[in-house]
Amino acid sequence: MTGPVVHRLPESGLSMRAMNIKYCVLFLVALAGAATARSATPAKITEPLRAIRAVGPEGQGNAAASAAWKQLAAGNTDTLVPILTAMDGANDYALNWLRAAVDSIASREIRMGSSLPLADLGKFLMDTGRHPRARRLAFELVARIDSATADQLLGGMLNDPSLEIRRDAVQKVIDQASQSLAAGNKAGAGLLFQQALNSARDIQQIEGVAKQLQELGQPVDLQKHFGFLSEWKIIGPFDNTGNRGFENAFPPEQGIDFDAELDGKTGKVRWKDYSTRHKYGMVDMNQPYGKLKEVLAYATTDFYSAEAQSVELRLGGKNSWKVWLNGKLLFARDEYHANAEIDQYLMPAQLQPGRNTILVKVCQNELVKDWTVEWEYQLRITDSLGTPIVSARDAKATAENTTVKNPATNR
Repeated sequence: MTGPVVHRLPESGLSMRAMNIKYCVLFLVALAGAATARSATPAKITEPLRAIRAVGPEGQGNAAASAAWKQLAAGNTDTLVPILTAMDGANDYALNWLRAAVDSIASREIRMGSSLPLADLGKFLMDTGRHPRARRLAFELVARIDSATADQLLGGMLNDPSLEIRRDAVQKVIDQASQSLAAGNKAGAGLLFQQALNSARDIQQIEGVAKQLQELGQPVDLQKHFGFLSEWKIIGPFDNTGNRGFENAFPPEQGIDFDAELDGKTGKVRWKDYSTRHKYGMVDMNQPYGKLKEVLAYATTDFYSAEAQSVELRLGGKNSWKVWLNGKLLFARDEYHANAEIDQYLMPAQLQPGRNTILVKVCQNELVKDWTVEWEYQLRITDSLGTPIVSARDAKATAENTTVKNPATNR
């Protein structure tokens, strides 16, 4: 892997947002007054934490991790936050061990009648720079201590970087919308469903909310709503036999020439237009090229920015891929057929004023089972909260098309 990757607030909800922010601020003030800083890791768990963070695939370090886990699980409430902190930068194997230790300590202490450190856990939860799974675990513990406070906090977490926490926050709004609908308040329900959709990233929630809005006479163009890039030029297929194509730099990586005729895997290939109408902006290479294996293709598009600005390129897909912006490699992932989801990979980037060229390389491997057929990706450009940023040219075209004309002058 190369480069940094990190795994809308509705205008109609400003008063609710202000209330939630105020509540969270008051909560933090209370925590600051009640908590004693616990930044240092107790010496007794330093070595066990190191052993668990060293665990890897194929059983690497499991024996040491098992012994270390027993030491961690025997800890008390003072070790909960240090263990959560150790999740920062840990791999998935280590995360599972660490979560199990936290669960064991918390369950035992609650069973014995001890109090979990609400103040310390709350401070950890509010630090959005911590690992999302660790913060989610901290939220669960806060909810076990004080469910009313946890429920109130959800109102201010619609754009939380932890997708699990965000999902709960969105579900809270969905439930409120359903209650309004049951009470006959269709207008209010529509506003709440729209608010939920603005922050939703879970497909099931998105589908459910879109269906509700459709039934309320407010159909949603999901591709446009989330800002998926839909107009591309593509070229391929090129050779990826033995997965060697991922590292091989084919001509599009050296420069894009739409008039060029290049040597593909089985003959000459040229650039062609591709437009996706998939509601989630999926660019499906199987459509133009067929269900091929051990191949790769390139796709490119231009994005126009009104100014220099920091953004995130958010990609989802099951295939091996690379992404360049203005000739600079942003990120590369050589992994096939993992689960795909919206905003699966977040790539911080800097747009320059005017034209910005995006190039995507998407590879397909040799596996032939049905679940390996997908050869596709989806991509959108957003701010740090996931709010879509629209290409300046598209924004201008939309403004021109929606301008109300004077019927007397047709202008």
